[in-house]
Amino acid sequence: MAVLLGPFLVLTFCLSQALRDVYFGSVFQHVGFFAVILIAFSLSTVIFGAVTAVRTPGALGILRDQLSTVLAINVTTALAWTCYFFALTHLEPSIVNTVHSGMGPLTVIALAACRVRLAKPSVMRRGERFAYAGIALSLAALWWVVLSGNSGLPDASHATNLVGLVLLMISGSSITISLLYCKRLHDLGVSAEAVTAVRYLLLILVAAGVEAFKGRMEGVGDFGGLATLSMAATALIVLPLFALQVGIALTAPLTAHVIRSLGPVCVFALEQIDGRVVYSTPTLVCILAYSAAAIASNLSHGWPHAIRRQPDIVVTAKNS
Repeated sequence: MAVLLGPFLVLTFCLSQALRDVYFGSVFQHVGFFAVILIAFSLSTVIFGAVTAVRTPGALGILRDQLSTVLAINVTTALAWTCYFFALTHLEPSIVNTVHSGMGPLTVIALAACRVRLAKPSVMRRGERFAYAGIALSLAALWWVVLSGNSGLPDASHATNLVGLVLLMISGSSITISLLYCKRLHDLGVSAEAVTAVRYLLLILVAAGVEAFKGRMEGVGDFGGLATLSMAATALIVLPLFALQVGIALTAPLTAHVIRSLGPVCVFALEQIDGRVVYSTPTLVCILAYSAAAIASNLSHGWPHAIRRQPDIVVTAKNS
């Protein structure tokens, strides 16, 4: 059972994110997304901050010595989530999830081509190149689906669709850069809980400023509405982040990446219950193409490493 716990938690994260995108995509039609940002990430900061204070208080000293990295994480994280939630307000949830996710590996490739050293360089095999080309083509096809009016939300304006797609590219690139900076802190011994406790501070300040300027939390009329959003944010944003951290720690990297590549398919399946979204065959075809290319890239990159590590895996299994 312990062997299955990690993959189960990663799969749970994928399903919860599908629910998150479909649920909040609908909620954002009458609730301002900055209100949701303020509630969700304030909760996340408080919860993981308390965990850090109890479990790894020494991490705060390391974070004080890495203020430039913490600032970079905050700026890129704030940019990523703001752009993502704007796109989720106006575009089909499965397309939002796919483009955002697909920008991750493409951003890493672009950074390497520009000789920006945010991550350790690795050799790219021929199979990976073809797979990454497939990811890029599938994302380009999704742009065509949206701009040609063939998505599951065909009535949105052309200008809004274009802005949403551009912001998705920014969100996917920004969150990737943010995670690369987070990796720097992890390499210095900072726990995932401590990083999570400080990475949303600027995002919270921006959301609080927007809501203060408005004078009220748009769409949150009473305590009942606030409580509902708080519970939804905890269940669909805060807890899944923790589940992902634990799941990745307990799961082989190749397995975790393959499972996460299926996330957009889960979103497409669940968004069919959203009354705003109509079934779109072009969207489904592009998402399946993306997932296939993403799985192929993970297999091409991870399979040789898995084979080389096989003796260690056998020894570990015997020792357990």
